[in-house]
Amino acid sequence: MNTPTAILHVAVPCPLPGTFDYLPPSAGALPQPGMRVLVPFGRRKQVAVVHSVSAHTTMDPARLKAAEQVLDDTPLLSDDILRLAEWAAHYYHHPLGEVLAAALPVALRQGKPAEMPPPDWWQPTEAAQKEGAVAALKRAPAQRAALQRLLEQPQGQEAIGLAELGGNWRHALAALADKGLARRCAPVLPEPEPPPPLNDAQREAAAAMTGALGGYQTLLLDGVTGSGKTEVYLAVIRDVLSRGLQALVLVPEIGLTPQLIRRFRRRLPGRLAVMHSALADGERLQAWMAARSGEADVIIGTRSALFTPLPRPGLIVVDEEHDLALKQQDGFRYHARDLAAVRARQLDVPLVLGSATPSLESLHNCQQGRYRHLRLGRRAGEARPPAIHLLDIRGQPLEGGVSRELFLRMRQHLDADGQVLLFLNRRGYAPVLLCHDCGWVAHCPRCDARVTWHHRAARLRCHHCGHERRVPERCEDCGNADLRPVGQGTEQLEQILQARFPDIGLARIDRDSTRRKGAMDELLDRARSGEARILLGTQMLAKGHHLPSVTLVGILDCDQGLFGADFRAPERMAQLITQVAGRAGRAERAGEVLIQTHHPEHPLLQQLLRDGYPAFASASLAERAAAALPPYSHLALLRAEAVNADAPREFLQQARQHGLAAGAGEVMLMGPVPAPMERRAGRYRAQLLLQSPSRSALHALLNRMLPELARLPTARKVRWSLDVDPQEML
Repeated sequence: MNTPTAILHVAVPCPLPGTFDYLPPSAGALPQPGMRVLVPFGRRKQVAVVHSVSAHTTMDPARLKAAEQVLDDTPLLSDDILRLAEWAAHYYHHPLGEVLAAALPVALRQGKPAEMPPPDWWQPTEAAQKEGAVAALKRAPAQRAALQRLLEQPQGQEAIGLAELGGNWRHALAALADKGLARRCAPVLPEPEPPPPLNDAQREAAAAMTGALGGYQTLLLDGVTGSGKTEVYLAVIRDVLSRGLQALVLVPEIGLTPQLIRRFRRRLPGRLAVMHSALADGERLQAWMAARSGEADVIIGTRSALFTPLPRPGLIVVDEEHDLALKQQDGFRYHARDLAAVRARQLDVPLVLGSATPSLESLHNCQQGRYRHLRLGRRAGEARPPAIHLLDIRGQPLEGGVSRELFLRMRQHLDADGQVLLFLNRRGYAPVLLCHDCGWVAHCPRCDARVTWHHRAARLRCHHCGHERRVPERCEDCGNADLRPVGQGTEQLEQILQARFPDIGLARIDRDSTRRKGAMDELLDRARSGEARILLGTQMLAKGHHLPSVTLVGILDCDQGLFGADFRAPERMAQLITQVAGRAGRAERAGEVLIQTHHPEHPLLQQLLRDGYPAFASASLAERAAAALPPYSHLALLRAEAVNADAPREFLQQARQHGLAAGAGEVMLMGPVPAPMERRAGRYRAQLLLQSPSRSALHALLNRMLPELARLPTARKVRWSLDVDPQEML
């Protein structure tokens, strides 16, 4: 039988490696790599991506099915994205089809047309700019927020820019138009605000980055909190745009994007596109298409924005490069910072990594000469580093986790017209619900974890699996009604602060208070305006936010991070303390940081206070080298889970035996052992750790092991996954 002249090698989003061979559709032009096709796959039809086209197949041509439909007229994914996906699939040992699916917006994965609507621009009318127009909308908060945003750029702005407000912002625009307060206008790019003068260190860093344009180089911008790293980014991006090129800026979390977006829109010429998971599918598709077409000059997004097509690439920036949120923790487990380095090399453009607390991996790369180390050692302008003190709370009375000394300092700063930020990394009302009579503690029925009491919702919630139930009226063991909260959460502390400071505005910023779209931006606006003078929050409040009025930061409980089981726990704790402390004293007024602890003599705390994060990082790298831990060795974590407690360990034990039989060489296989939280969401979990001083030896063993694992009899009894370069051992 004759072999067809063209075979489509198609990447299908499924858990199987490699590509699948199909015949082209019977009619129409031959699809090209990067186009989407609709193919029959098992009993379903799947939207897949053409990876390559050739005249060869390892299958019997008579058994090949034909693709049913070509969904695109031109390739959606450029050659560099296909190469990046192929590299990532190989490095992370993940199916290529799922990697390419992750590179597409949800709407395109579903087979929807790759269409970009015409630009939709709006501006406030003359009536809207009259005094009292905004205040008259106090009973329509969505319309009020939309009008306030339009008034920031009265000459006009793109409607999609209002998506970050949340809610039905399009309906709010339509309502404003009906009231004669807003109207559509022709697209117009406003003149950017003039930049402030850079100090010497900022100018040197910007010059180094600008000098790197036109080729690949990775530069680590290591700047203390408040040193003006964003101003350096803006200066370099302006140069990139002046050359007719695009810039891609990655941030770890959605919470960092609203403030950054507004600053970039005010300061940069050209069109800006935003990409993150909180956008509606249509909004994300619109931004992706604007970037792909080259209409968007600057793209800001979270980790998945790394795969955005860039027809005019000029620069990639990864802000807060140390942040754990840049690592995808399920499915396709990639690290956006590390893949950004691969993409920058492939595109031959510079990569800038920025942080006040750089990861030990990035500092090690600087020591090895792979990255260029740029430092901003002092705060911008007149701001000075805050004074940091430890509060020994051993034996001290606490109210809601706050000591008398911290309450006293809060009152002094508030009376001096300062702003106070309290950091407590536990949301909810209390992490434990206890029976005072028999000692019963409320646990999650599906996890080896206690449930958290959320007082306002009157619910017990598991923060690991999402299980929740009503708060029982009586103990489930002895029937006693004396159930008491133990420990503090942000919800409980909010109540205590409102009672102690009834006339002071307060904003609580955690995952519960920011669930509604746009809520994070509203709370930060209250903080920046001074309406909220006490700020209470979790890690969401600690990262990258510029709050110039904060003069006092209180860290209520840092002890939980001092004795973590994960070898990265000290690094994460040092980064968190440094980042939270950096919110204080970022303007002209001096700042103060008080850290409550039961372990004031702990070496990590003492070194941070005495010598700062750079000295801690240097000592930690020496410890990692002595212990042969990353970045001086390389890890892969094989995980398995099942409803049956024995199945994961049996599977991993067989996997270990296969690894040893395949010739482990320089690779150590440790385990299997139960996961630190063995039961989660009703499934028992175990893990097998692979460690090697040689990255190539580790991947060579994985290449030999993994094809055999799917054939193991025990593989059908478990769900298993591989995490290369794991960032969490839990």
